[in-house]
Amino acid sequence: MTWTVTPERFDSPDAALLRRDYYAEVAGRYWGRPATAGEIDEGLTDDGAELLVPPAGEFVVGRLDGGAAACAGLVVVDADTAELTRVFVRPEARGTGGGGLLLAAVERRARDFGIRLLRLDTRHDLVEARGLYAKHGYREVPAFHHRNPYAERWFAKDLGDA
Repeated sequence: MTWTVTPERFDSPDAALLRRDYYAEVAGRYWGRPATAGEIDEGLTDDGAELLVPPAGEFVVGRLDGGAAACAGLVVVDADTAELTRVFVRPEARGTGGGGLLLAAVERRARDFGIRLLRLDTRHDLVEARGLYAKHGYREVPAFHHRNPYAERWFAKDLGDA
């Protein structure tokens, strides 16, 4: 099994499908039932994906043996800070190292932008994501915003010394 992670437009066919799959999973887990196509469409409408392009950010796609299997986004907040978003690994590819490679790729890109602090929000029920972040040096921090009504946990990683 071979992973590659590269920057890609958020609206490329593979990236768009990964974003749909990401939203379907997080919405479905939140509601306790599969999200409908209409709910997924609504969730992706005006979701800020246009910020996932330089210089405002970046989007990366992970491919496992050539097939699109994972994604992550980076949104620049200010000269020193960016937020990690839309981290997703398809269930069949979990446990193969892709999540760590996604984080490493986004962290490298953040450093290229001059970012020193990478932060994110997540939910209590996304235990796999929380475990991934902790494993890769993200620490739980106090809430740094209240704009996302679904955010329940906040993490950050200092990139300045890494």
